[in-house]
Amino acid sequence: MNNRLDFEKPIIELEQKIQELRNLASDESMDLSEEIKRLEERLVLVKKETFEKLSPWQRIQLARHPNRPYTLDYINSIMEGFIELAGDRLFGDDKSIVGGIAKFNGNSVAVLGHQKGRDTKENLKRNFGMSHPEGYRKALRLMKLAEKFKLPVIVFIDTPGAYPGIGAEERGQAEAIAHNLRDTARLRTPIIVIVIGEGGSGGALGLGLGNRILMLENAVYFVCTPEACGAILWKDRNKAPQAAKALGITAKDLYNTGILDEIISEPIEGAHRNYELTASGVKKALERNLAELEKLPVEEILKTRYEKYRKIGKYLEGDGIT
Repeated sequence: MNNRLDFEKPIIELEQKIQELRNLASDESMDLSEEIKRLEERLVLVKKETFEKLSPWQRIQLARHPNRPYTLDYINSIMEGFIELAGDRLFGDDKSIVGGIAKFNGNSVAVLGHQKGRDTKENLKRNFGMSHPEGYRKALRLMKLAEKFKLPVIVFIDTPGAYPGIGAEERGQAEAIAHNLRDTARLRTPIIVIVIGEGGSGGALGLGLGNRILMLENAVYFVCTPEACGAILWKDRNKAPQAAKALGITAKDLYNTGILDEIISEPIEGAHRNYELTASGVKKALERNLAELEKLPVEEILKTRYEKYRKIGKYLEGDGIT
């Protein structure tokens, strides 16, 4: 029952009732199989109804779930021989971003992504997935290494945003993110980005410019957190659910606007309920997209990446709107 969400209350109640009946049947040697079967069928229906109609705010709760698989979980599940490479060769090693070289289906790839922690100690080590400038510089170093050795780049996004502390600003936070955007735009190797949890503002964009942008079904991608948006627009952080709806941050929203290339399905109750099934979906999506991109010559990879971002949004040109 740990880490269950508020909207899961009807599911929890049914699960508890089923367990009570099983215990009673075992202790009293009673035949309650029909009643248990009826409740189990009801449970399946309630789960389906609940998770098919999630609001944007409820999807944010799933995206932030502390048991949700993180970057290293996916690397360990779908890749082999991961060798982590540390440091930006300028200041230090930011543990909120992990990356290195691994084998994917027998072929070498560069893989990197944000990494959160499971407990307080690890979250402090990982800075809650909020990266410093040295983290973005490390990521760019790994991407350029991939370019040098002609390796495709796989990126996992999961951050509430870049770290806004004074030290990060003093060491050039905005500049580091801007350099990443500039240099990854012209990186001469395929880049596939997968948003696996939160995709927060520039903190996500610092790693997130790619040929293909994929998202897990319950992941979110936002220009600022709904809490911050509520505080800015309504002077009330409790307006976060309303802000989440207005921002258009879900995978479905982003797919419909053409920003997202593919939605990866999750298990019925979220990625945290079945790591193996979720990882399998991620692996299949990667296999499919890598196979398509690796057929393209380098100049076509650069051209399609450029065109992808030119098509996003609306802008004024002359007398009309394009």
